[in-house]
Order: sequence, then structure tokens, then C-alpha cells
Amino acid sequence: MAKQKDDSAPPARPRSKASGKTRAAKGHAAAKGHAANKSHASGKTPQPRPRAKRALIFAATAGVWAVIAAFFVLGYFALDLPTIDASVLSRRPNITVVDASGEELVRSGEIYGMAVSLDELPPHLAAAVISVEDRRFYQHSGIDLRGFVRAMVANLRAGAVVQGGSTITQQVAKNLFLTPERTIARKVREMMLAVWLEHKFTKEQILTLYLNRVYLGAGTYGVAAAAERYFGKEPRALTLYQSAVIAGLLKAPSRYNPTNDASLARDRAHVVLSTMVDAGAITAAEAKAAESTSAVDLGSAAATRHNARARYFADWVIGQVESFVGRPDADIIVHTTLDSGLQAAAEQALAKHLDASGARQNIGQGAVVVLAPDGAVRAMVGGRDYATSQFNRAVQALRQPGSAFKPFVYLAGLKAGYGPNDLVTDGPIDIAGWKPQNFSGDYKGPVTVEDAVADSINTVAVRVAQFAGPRAVIDEAHRLGITEDLPNDLSIALGAAETTLLELTSAYTPFANGGTGILPYGIAEITDRRGKLLYRRSGGGVGQVVSAGNVATMNRMLRGVIERGTGKAAAFGFPAAGKTGTSSDFRDAWFVGYSADLVTGVWVGNDSGASMKGVTGGGVPARIWRDVMSAGHSGRATRELPGLEQSRDDNFVSRMFRSIFGD
Repeated sequence: MAKQKDDSAPPARPRSKASGKTRAAKGHAAAKGHAANKSHASGKTPQPRPRAKRALIFAATAGVWAVIAAFFVLGYFALDLPTIDASVLSRRPNITVVDASGEELVRSGEIYGMAVSLDELPPHLAAAVISVEDRRFYQHSGIDLRGFVRAMVANLRAGAVVQGGSTITQQVAKNLFLTPERTIARKVREMMLAVWLEHKFTKEQILTLYLNRVYLGAGTYGVAAAAERYFGKEPRALTLYQSAVIAGLLKAPSRYNPTNDASLARDRAHVVLSTMVDAGAITAAEAKAAESTSAVDLGSAAATRHNARARYFADWVIGQVESFVGRPDADIIVHTTLDSGLQAAAEQALAKHLDASGARQNIGQGAVVVLAPDGAVRAMVGGRDYATSQFNRAVQALRQPGSAFKPFVYLAGLKAGYGPNDLVTDGPIDIAGWKPQNFSGDYKGPVTVEDAVADSINTVAVRVAQFAGPRAVIDEAHRLGITEDLPNDLSIALGAAETTLLELTSAYTPFANGGTGILPYGIAEITDRRGKLLYRRSGGGVGQVVSAGNVATMNRMLRGVIERGTGKAAAFGFPAAGKTGTSSDFRDAWFVGYSADLVTGVWVGNDSGASMKGVTGGGVPARIWRDVMSAGHSGRATRELPGLEQSRDDNFVSRMFRSIFGD
């Protein structure tokens, strides 16, 4: 009863807040102790409910902040995303480069084939690409987390990057909108763009875009260009094995290029076919049957290697297209001045002599330029092998021309009053401590200017430059077409300045055409696919830059270089003139010369500037020049050099008279 009375007791008297808190605390402690005793009595471990609750709250808070942080990070990266819209599905305009006869050379500096849709491709081509690049392409939404994790595990196990985690959609995003830099920021943007692409376009559209834009080696972009480049056919006609070869290029386009290394291409195609079998795209029997055609298919690829001809020239002219017609928004055809037959002869001549003498004389590279007398480029070889190096040594490499620069010295000398029969002392010379010497190391005493040109005597060239003045020599070189800055001192007499092969060859051209300055050009006209004229070259060069009298005198003196001087190895049976050049320590060797029909320049050396072994302009360069000019004059009638049409016999008599009686 007492308990019942206590339970029904009336409310307690009012109390202070402090006393209430104290009693409440005591009650809470008693309850807590009672619960603990009860739990202990039952054999159960007490559960730290408040601590678990705090951990849960902390985790939830951290998660919220993580989401907020991710939101801001993605927002930050989104600020730098490029402008994107549906126009990316349209391919870039195609630029087709043709030679002077209309024969196709290449399609664009980046060779894009005509855009093709999936239904225009053999099913096994798309299947091969999906099998090796993104087997779950139709299952993921732009980012394949499973594939990404699998690639990371494989890379960690191998200790190197052996697998990539990018989907086809990610590769499209990177190729279309981003740079190839390897950074986390670029990867995040790539993923964001991949999700956008998957939301905006269908899988078929994304795959179509990829197949039309992906780089496949040898300057080709897209399967249509690759099919034409490697197998000479439309993509719809590709065999299963050829499709495997093209799909194999995606891993390393240069390494597995079938025109460069058929063995590596064969190994890679085998991997692709095996992967297709694993993916269920083809049967093992189909893969075996495909591999049985490997010899024929790879043989046909090797036979297309000639398609790379004139790529240095094509790159050069494509780089000029925008300056003539702006950025094209439709397919165009660039009609050029190139003579494909002469181009092939120039490539063969360079390869022949570098193969014969390169290793023995430490010659790593070479270049050839052939011009018509009006400046039209008939051939251009920018290096030994375009597939190995796209650096165009004919137009990009600045090198010292050595004695090949002397024609401008002697032209300035003629204007200052010298004549070809004037005597100049070949002897020691000291100009403020500078003591130039002859290549031979000896001196001949008094010699005529004409003989000094033929024998490339350095001391005479310096004395002529000293008489005319370095400024006059510079003016003549610039007037004839050299655009580089030249040193205003007497070292210019020996070709200490730098220039390019194209410029130097162009500067010789007035001697071949009667004195008219030219601007070298490779584009004759540009049309669209329907034949509408967009650009046509009109006009010519820069007018008369050398008088007719000085042209005749220079041709007389430079002809002697080939007939009896340092360039005798260049003689090929036609009236011609030219000049050898060798820079210090045999770093560069040149021969630049001309007939009435063609002007050709040849350079050999090393990209690193390393010395060659005794190579002079009268050796390998002169022999390359001879072979190129001989091919270029096949079937041509003999023509005398300008100004010498009626004077050859008189000049011969004059030389005979001087040799007997002296000057």
C-alpha cells in the first residue's frame, strides 16, 4: 500500500532550476547504473549508442560535404569545357592535293577519308574495333568503371601501363575537344564530356564519329583514309584480316603500320583476331581462315608505300591553303606544280647516294628542291624518310651554305667594277686577326675572278667582298631572294650566315631565267569538288633583279664550276652552271645549280650538326644533283644558259688565248 500511495502522490512543491537539474542528473545516473547492472547480469556487452550515433552523424556530414566538394570541383572543371554541339558529327573538310597532271598525291595534311556510316562498313571492322578498344561499348554510359578498375589492376600488377581504361566515347571526347596531355584535369574533363556525348548522341553516332576521326598512322585519320592508304580500296571492301590490321593500329599507329613493319603488323592482327574470338564476334575457324590471307593482304599494303611520295611537299602546300582561301568549310582540291616523275627521281637519287655513302661518311640526312625558272616547285624532298621524321629540311632547316653563297659576293663584285678576267691575289690575308684560308691549304698567287669562282678560292672571295663591301653583298642576296638576317661583316663572303635550301635555290633562279626574281610556289589553283575556282595564281615574281649583262657574266663563271672546277661530278651532258658549298668542319655540304629549264638545290648533313667525314659539295651533293637533273632533262632539247647563246665559242677562244698568252 505504501508503494501505491507513493505512486499516486500529488505533485511536488515548486523547486529551483538548480535543484531540478541535480535530481534529474541523479535519476539519470541511477537509471544508467540500473541498466548497466541488468545488462551485466544478462551476460551482454554494453552497446555504446551515443558513440555510434556520433559516428553516423559524422559520416553523414562528411558525405554531404564530399558531395558539395565534388559539385564545386566538377563545376570548376566545367568552366573550362569547350563549346560543344551537334556539329561535331560533321567531318572536317577534305583537302585533296594533286600534282601538275591532276594525279592525286594525298588527301589533306591530316588525311581524312570521305565520311562513312556504319552500314557502309563491313560488320567485322566495327566488331574488331569494339573487341580491342571497348568490349562493353554497348553496355556502359560513357565511362566503364569495371573496365577502368580492371585496367588499373593490370597496370599495377605489371608495374607499367599495359592497359588503358578509356572507353571509345572517352576517346572521342579527347580527340575532338581536348589536348593529349596526361593530367588528372584532362581526364576529369574527358569523363564529363563522355557522359555528355552519351546523353546527346546514340551509340551508333558515337561509333561512327570515332571510326571517321581516329588516327590510324601514316598521316591518316578515319577508316576510309586508312583503307585507301594501306590497301588501296574502299572500307566496305576490306577483308576480315585487313580489318584486323586496321583495328590493330589503334594501339600504336606508327609501330604497327603495315607499310613500315609487316612482321609487327602481322603479330598485332593475330592478337586482334584472337580478341574477336574471345568476345564472340567471330569463330576460331573464321580467325584461322582470315590469317591464311595475311601474306597477300600485307603484301598489298607494302605495295602502297609509294602513296607517301611527296608528303613533305604536300604538308608545305597545305600549310598555305588557309592564306589563299581562308579556312575551308567544304571539300577542296589543291592543284599543284609538282612533277611526280621528277619527284620520284629526286627521292630515288637521295636514297641511292645516302644508302651508298651515308654510313661510311656519317651522312644522316639530305634534302632536294627542284624549281622551274618561274619559281614553280617541281620536286621537294625534305628528308630521308617521311615516316621516320616529318621535319622538312628543304624549307625549315637553317644551315650555313658555305661557298654556295659566293655567287652573291661575285655579283656584288661585278657591280663594284670587277670583271671575270680581272686578276685578284690568292694569298694569305689578315683582317683584324681573322685569317681565312683556302680549303686546299695552299695559294696560287694572281688568279682571274672566273678561275677563283670555278675553284672556290676563299681568299679571292673575301677580297672581292672587301672591295664591294659587306653591305653590298647583303643587298644582292636579299634582292635575289634570301630573307634571313645576314651578318654585316666579311665572314659573309664564306657563307657564314644561315639560310634554307628552298631560299638558296630560289636565289639562284634569276641566273637561269634571265634575271627575274621569283617567289617559289607550289599551288597553281584551288577548286571545290564541283570545279568552282576558289584561287588561281596570277602574276609572277618581283621583276628584274639582275641585269642581262651580269646574268651572262655570272652564267659564264658558274658554268666553269661544272666544266673544270669543284663541281665536275655534277656534269650531266647539258649546258649547266652551279656552285659547291661546304661549311666548316664538314657540317653541311651543298650543290646548287641550274640549266635553262630547271634549278636544283641539294643539301646533305646531320640534324644534330655533327660533322661528316670529308663530305664536300663537290662529292655526294653534286652526284645527287647530277642524277636529278639528268632525269629532269630526259627528252628535253638542249638549251644554252641565258646570255651565253652566242658566246660559247667566243668564250672558249678567249680562254684559249689567255691560257697561251696570259691576260
